[in-house]
Amino acid sequence: MPNGWWALLLAAPLLAQTPVKTGMPFSDFYLHDPFILAHKATQTYYLYCGAGARQLGGQRSGVVTYKSKDMLHWDGPYKVFEVPDGLWADPAQGVWAPEVHFYRGKYYLMATLHNSNKLLPYADEEKLPIYNGKKAKPHLRGTQIFVADSPEGPFAPLGNSPAPPAELMTLDGTLYVEGGVPYMVYAHEWIQVLDGTMEAVPLKKDLTAQAGAPFLLFKASEAPWVSEQAKKAEKPQNFVTDGPCLYKTKKGKLVMLWSSYRDGLYVETLAYSTSGKLRGPWKQGEVLVGNDSGHGMLFESFEGKLMMVLHQPFRQARGKLFEMEDTGESVRVVKQIVQ
Repeated sequence: MPNGWWALLLAAPLLAQTPVKTGMPFSDFYLHDPFILAHKATQTYYLYCGAGARQLGGQRSGVVTYKSKDMLHWDGPYKVFEVPDGLWADPAQGVWAPEVHFYRGKYYLMATLHNSNKLLPYADEEKLPIYNGKKAKPHLRGTQIFVADSPEGPFAPLGNSPAPPAELMTLDGTLYVEGGVPYMVYAHEWIQVLDGTMEAVPLKKDLTAQAGAPFLLFKASEAPWVSEQAKKAEKPQNFVTDGPCLYKTKKGKLVMLWSSYRDGLYVETLAYSTSGKLRGPWKQGEVLVGNDSGHGMLFESFEGKLMMVLHQPFRQARGKLFEMEDTGESVRVVKQIVQ
């Protein structure tokens, strides 16, 4: 692909805003898989979420951001990214779980893209899982990395492939740096592996490519409340892993927020690395927030408070904001800020 092919796209009116409203509470707008970047230089909170082609008024899906000074009143949506032509993904098929990380002087967007027209190999059609009443065939899905000089974009692609291996059906990639080595931690889709997993892959320091083989962190079925479901089920079950978020406590304990399903409803739960390192081994904790809530992430407010944002319910989702406590051994909910 010729160098600078994306520059032609960026020269187009990519950042033309869709209708913007001001002073909105969370309850006024839908959002799924929320991610908040606290931008200290401007004392602005950026809330990112995926946007479909219809919302963006065109043929491409993308990412929007909402901006706030106090986390209670939000302005937006502002379009910061559209899926360009020329990638492996279909621009019309949506963007999941966008995250923006500040790393080595740049802002990196990690966005899960899709191409259901390009199937991945599978062994036995009779063993394919059922999703939305149909047999679900594994297809191209993965987290692509994009880069910009500003949290408002424009974001240009780093290469033309997902960060995890393209033959894996993956989603919800997040950035974690350990010992100076950047990793993408991601969920391996249950559609491909049935028992969804959390995995990680080391990246080159400029995030342009993998720097080693991916490795397993844990399986969804290892959670004690998931295992109980499996014992009660009459038929073999599929288990979901979603939305990893890693956090080091003030005592150096490594915890992961992640999401799955309990009794048919989405939950936010915790896992702990017993070694304090990414490679684990990992021990599963109990559910942190239930009631069809999930895909949470942690960030620090400008006042130094640990916060968590997640969506609830799973469908027609709204944002929910919580004040958290770092106990040293784990994290816990102090109170809900936004109902």
